[in-house]
Amino acid sequence: MVDDIFSIGAEGVNVDDLVEQIRQTVRTKAEQGAYVDTRVARAEKTNLANLAGADEFLEFYLECLREAAPVDFSDFEIRERRRGLSFLLVPFKRLIWKLLKFYTYRLWSQQNETNALLVSAVEASDANCRERIKQLQSRIERLEKRVSADE
Repeated sequence: MVDDIFSIGAEGVNVDDLVEQIRQTVRTKAEQGAYVDTRVARAEKTNLANLAGADEFLEFYLECLREAAPVDFSDFEIRERRRGLSFLLVPFKRLIWKLLKFYTYRLWSQQNETNALLVSAVEASDANCRERIKQLQSRIERLEKRVSADE
């Protein structure tokens, strides 16, 4: 299968059948409600194949970066898959979490600050480059007009 973005292929593999199986699995899971999360719908809506060009991709990427930068350090449910030991392990894990929570919160908050600064730096750099490109484009247009007027 050849697409505008990339191609998939391997010797002895029917790519069209593979793609159809993936699509059928996605349809089945969607019917079962596996993709009700709004982030999945948004990701599909802004699928990379649907993006028009590099500018649109960069804007989408920066928005995703902005959304992904903050680390979620809210409490979470502690579970145990091993049923026989869960009555011992879950309280033990909760105790460890309570003891270490202070340290992890400090690390996560520092990570959030670092991530926010990095996102700001990337956005500022992008804005700076875009402004510089606009200035250069207008300069080129002025020079082209001057050259065509001189001829």
